[in-house]
Amino acid sequence: MKQQMFFSALIAVFASLLTIGGYHLVSNYQGGGKVRVEHVNGAPSQSAMYTRDENGNFTPLDFTATAEKVMDAVVHIRSTKARSRGDESNPFGGTDDLFEYFFGPRGNRPDSRGGNPQPSIGEGSGVIISQDGYIVTNNHVIADADDIEVTLHDNRSYKARLIGTDPNTDLAVIQIEEKDLSALAFADSDKVKVGEWVMAVGNPFSLNSTVTAGIVSAKGRNINILREQYAVESFIQTDAAINPGNSGGALVNLDGGLIGINTAIASPTGSYSGYGFAVPANIVSKTVNDLIEYGIVQRGFLGITIRTVDAGLARDKGLKIFKGVYVDSLMEGSSAAKAGVKSGDVIVQIDGQNVTSSSELQEMVARRRPGDQLSLKLNRNGAEKSFSVTLNNRKGNTDLASKAADETSILNTLGIEAEALPSAAAKKMGISGGVRVTSIGAGKIRKNTQMQEGFIITRVDGKPVSSPEDLLKVLKSKSGGVMLEGRYEDLPGDYYYAFGM
Repeated sequence: MKQQMFFSALIAVFASLLTIGGYHLVSNYQGGGKVRVEHVNGAPSQSAMYTRDENGNFTPLDFTATAEKVMDAVVHIRSTKARSRGDESNPFGGTDDLFEYFFGPRGNRPDSRGGNPQPSIGEGSGVIISQDGYIVTNNHVIADADDIEVTLHDNRSYKARLIGTDPNTDLAVIQIEEKDLSALAFADSDKVKVGEWVMAVGNPFSLNSTVTAGIVSAKGRNINILREQYAVESFIQTDAAINPGNSGGALVNLDGGLIGINTAIASPTGSYSGYGFAVPANIVSKTVNDLIEYGIVQRGFLGITIRTVDAGLARDKGLKIFKGVYVDSLMEGSSAAKAGVKSGDVIVQIDGQNVTSSSELQEMVARRRPGDQLSLKLNRNGAEKSFSVTLNNRKGNTDLASKAADETSILNTLGIEAEALPSAAAKKMGISGGVRVTSIGAGKIRKNTQMQEGFIITRVDGKPVSSPEDLLKVLKSKSGGVMLEGRYEDLPGDYYYAFGM
């Protein structure tokens, strides 16, 4: 017993020394202290690590060939955004700053230095996906940018134009004018396995063309980082080192196939602490294709609210199973309701693929367009049932979203998507109607205001609007300053947002 306690104490002391020793090593380095360097004449032998190739054969683990395939296709992105007063204001346009209350807006303060605010510069990564210059990156890398500069691995630099953005997946597509570029092919992210070796390539801390390796530590992760109304989070989790600047970069398998776009990290410090998260390639490819072909993402909706089944939910609801996705409620006339799905059902499969979490279900649906059919298997009171569901769009039909030229121009300028406020919601709020902002991307709204998704526009420059058509009709004739008046469903009072067309 005494021996056991002694060894336990010894291990604890050794672990503490590792931690403290690391701290002091850094402290000495930063302070110019001496660091002891030892020369080792004979390196100990180490067993080689192996992995399986596509044919199931064991091969020595080697990242050099993968790096050579991938590095030319990963680019450095530098985005420049002119700062405005709206960048610094309260999220809902209020004045919660006491100094501002007494001295007025920041630009009019007595200590204001005057002149134009300094531009904001952001850096990140991107992946070339076609030889003619299409590049996928994260939306947050280029959001609201006035200027986007792309630098290739060989140091050639280009101005990029924005093709489209999707804040719901935090993805964006840009393009440079060049031919015969090195490009990465999408791999099937459904085939990625937990424990599989992967490589992350990007530009962390402006260290261009940095390569790190690790394994896939989980799939279908939802970390609640995207704040969009229709956000889709089903990340690939990896312990390959990912840091600020890696955003938009490549996560690849050992064959050099693109399995994800590095997007976020879990960290208490803001830098690498163990886990990074990437948007799966199957979501990326669909989003990219939609943005290039249509300018917007085509989304199909089941029209249900859902929860992941766990032991607590199973107990509370008296469920017969402990895995799947619980249907809390259905929208009236939704595609799921029309197919026969009911509240209390547990979805266990989509198109023959098991579903164990809400994030997995969201990912599978996000890959489809309005009009696509899904085969659902669900558990209802202990019995399995199958349904065929035709996905609708937000308007309740199967039409693909298309924008007329003027609509495309106006809504792209604003950076919003909008829908008519349902009459029931209008009645509840005590208003005659309005236009609800369902999505806010890159554009004048985000750049110049702090409007949040869900804002209901009731008037434009004093003119009432009750439909997106009303909104477009009013905005078509506008030039110069515009004032949007409206409300939020869950907040008291009226809100006003002003910007220039």
